[in-house]
Amino acid sequence: QVQLVESGGGLVQPGGSLRLSCVVSGRFFSVNDMGWYRQAPAKQRELVAVITSGGSINYADSVKGRFTISRDNAKSTVYLQMNSLKPEDTAVYYCNAVVNWSWGSINSYWGQGTQVTVSS
Repeated sequence: QVQLVESGGGLVQPGGSLRLSCVVSGRFFSVNDMGWYRQAPAKQRELVAVITSGGSINYADSVKGRFTISRDNAKSTVYLQMNSLKPEDTAVYYCNAVVNWSWGSINSYWGQGTQVTVSS
């Protein structure tokens, strides 16, 4: 079984910063893409940022220049540094990891989500 445990969400004022972390654990062979998605009330889940095992990164246009995704492969951990936060960034943020198994299968897993609220 694979577990993704997120941390770092909370309440912050506009213009503030938060750092999300997500640790991936399990008896998998390796981790491919790791990413962050978010879902605001009454909206669909959307990509925030994704980073490949080789370090290639893709950001949603709405967060470019404000958010930074990074990963520590040795710790199977992905981070999301969020700066200059805006009220429209308020959402539940979900971690996603694409995992390789030793027998060749590839599966995608989700964390339980962490609430980020940007409000004065």
